[in-house]
Amino acid sequence: MKDKKLIFVSNDDGIDAPGLKKLIDMVRPYGEVFVVAPEHGQSGMSHSISLLKPLRTKTYLKEDGLTIIAVPGTPVDCVKLALNQLLPKKPDIMVSGINHGSNSAISVIYSGTMGAAIESGFYGIPSIGFSLLDYSKDADFDLAVKYSEKIFLHILENGLPEFVSLNVNFPAIKEKDFKGIKVCKQTQGVWKEEFEKRKDPYGFDYYWLTGEFHNFQPEDTETDEYALKNNYAAIVPVKIDFTDYSCLEKLKKIF
Repeated sequence: MKDKKLIFVSNDDGIDAPGLKKLIDMVRPYGEVFVVAPEHGQSGMSHSISLLKPLRTKTYLKEDGLTIIAVPGTPVDCVKLALNQLLPKKPDIMVSGINHGSNSAISVIYSGTMGAAIESGFYGIPSIGFSLLDYSKDADFDLAVKYSEKIFLHILENGLPEFVSLNVNFPAIKEKDFKGIKVCKQTQGVWKEEFEKRKDPYGFDYYWLTGEFHNFQPEDTETDEYALKNNYAAIVPVKIDFTDYSCLEKLKKIF
């Protein structure tokens, strides 16, 4: 462990997700791999943490070069617990995913995958969230794995600026249609939610969340949504600072 790279892995789809298994296989040749991931799926949990229940761990696997631990909590719970109690030392890099489904544009703030990567970045660890625009359990990860490995190796060697993490999304296409990797900015847009009112078999009402993404920049070629729609993988460097600096200066003149 002293000289080996320590690679920390997590996700939000849960310990049994196919994308997590693909990510583990991808990074395993490059160091000691330590996985701490949610026991069950935690999609859409963003940066939430568990405050009202204790966290217990379950070791799924412990062998030479690979440890896999499940936590009955959120992705950020997994990161906090791993860095504070479970990992043998500070990891050299953290990777999250490979997520089933897009985390581009405004989805980054809802994403448990990126919640984990961003939290890890707070500790000064180069962190990357990987996602594939395919929600199916039998998704084809070959393209995402091949190019995720290139990105992973570059960041492992060169690092990232302090508190910056990468949000990497891949289109669900065959390699023959893939145009390459594009470094982008986050698309400006919002999800417009609607709740469908339904009745269960007992006649009681319930509500099912639906909605669609409204892209405010459909023609902006520098955005992640544009890149993905045109068969590129999109890399967006993410840094958490919600300050609106133009409004800040205006408010300073008033108050």
